[in-house]
Amino acid sequence: MSKTLTFRGILGPKGLEYDRSIDIAADGTIQAVRAARPPYDGFLAIPGMPNAHSHVFQHALAGFGEAARGDDSFWSWREAMYGLAGSITAEELFAVARHGYARMLRAGFTHVAEFHYLHHRPDGDRGPEATHAVLAAAASIGLPISLLPVYYRTSGFDGAGATAEQRRFAHASVDDFLTTVQALGTSAAGVAPHSLRAVPPAELADLVTGVDAILGGESPLHIHISEQEREVDECRAALGRTPIDLLADTVALGPRWNLVHATHATAGERARLRECGARVVLCPLTEAYLGDGIFPAREHFLAGGGAAMGTDANVRISPVEEARQLEYGQRLRDRRRARLATDSGTGAPVWSWLARGGGEAVSGSRGSRAGSASIGRIEPGYRADLVVLCEDGPHTAGHGLETLLDAWLTGGDDRDIQAVYVGGERRVERGSVADEAEIRSDFGKAMREIRRAI
Repeated sequence: MSKTLTFRGILGPKGLEYDRSIDIAADGTIQAVRAARPPYDGFLAIPGMPNAHSHVFQHALAGFGEAARGDDSFWSWREAMYGLAGSITAEELFAVARHGYARMLRAGFTHVAEFHYLHHRPDGDRGPEATHAVLAAAASIGLPISLLPVYYRTSGFDGAGATAEQRRFAHASVDDFLTTVQALGTSAAGVAPHSLRAVPPAELADLVTGVDAILGGESPLHIHISEQEREVDECRAALGRTPIDLLADTVALGPRWNLVHATHATAGERARLRECGARVVLCPLTEAYLGDGIFPAREHFLAGGGAAMGTDANVRISPVEEARQLEYGQRLRDRRRARLATDSGTGAPVWSWLARGGGEAVSGSRGSRAGSASIGRIEPGYRADLVVLCEDGPHTAGHGLETLLDAWLTGGDDRDIQAVYVGGERRVERGSVADEAEIRSDFGKAMREIRRAI
């Protein structure tokens, strides 16, 4: 059934618009945005945020691996992650994913791209149970998902085979991986070569060709790259180039490519990405959690570069906190304020930039559970994914439309959200999703089992 929602203001493609009604078709897409008058369904509606990079099983890692262990780094954290990946059952994964996806929806994420590499059972035998658990968890919450099966074959730039710890991730060859993609059918939105550590560059062309034959030539491609300084050093030592230059010299980069992290991309590499229309996927909370470093977002933003947001390890799930960490990281680096601001403030341009890029990062996704409409904007033809901010929230009270988004970005949280809509359907009301108590209880039970295992 079609419907109309009316707001005191919306964050449209060109900025704030006052007194607007959004006409929503029966399929959940926006038919029109037009002038309106009271009564209102809410104060300020902004685009729902696509989550362009999630490893939802890692939501169970929060609190593990935090004791000092010598020169702790990403690489020691990775050992704790392997322990979880090697032991988590499909039943536990469903509970963890359901809890994580519920938190995403409550916080204002209205689509998730799941960078999924638990393809096998804990003993390494092929089995779809973990994949089915992730898809079922998203469906149970009502969160649209773009599943990105991950190709993972080697353990380093030297081409050595995957280790025993990586047995749940690894495939023996491109053809072996394509068998997995084929079996997923329409559940697969695109694919993700894990990284240049895990996928020899010489195999990328065959991988893309094979994926295009199965999913079509517009399916999105995501890859971890230049996340750690050690990764960059090892790539240069083994293959003579930095990772992004190597990738760009190996495949035809373009708008379907999404480079996750790119923290240590050089100025020249960032320029190459902008020239070809590829985008970066920034995960500021995880990049801080793992000690990766700070991506030069100000330079990339001002030069017109594309970017999306992801939650990656899912230790803390909040799009406004990701955006805050992104802005504050630039401030700390530069020792200046308002680094991603325009003359309209900081909140509106940062949210619009990341929501638009997130929608592009999952575009063409055959795995979208809510149809194929574009996402990430409030305009006709886009899915009606909306986050409605309160006029009287704990961090937004007293603010008008002109400053509310800045107040939320600099100090707000989930408590300032009145409602979240996906495809025009209200999924969150004042911070609560359906079956909240059951989701939390099941997560607690799963975590007690996981704690004993790792």
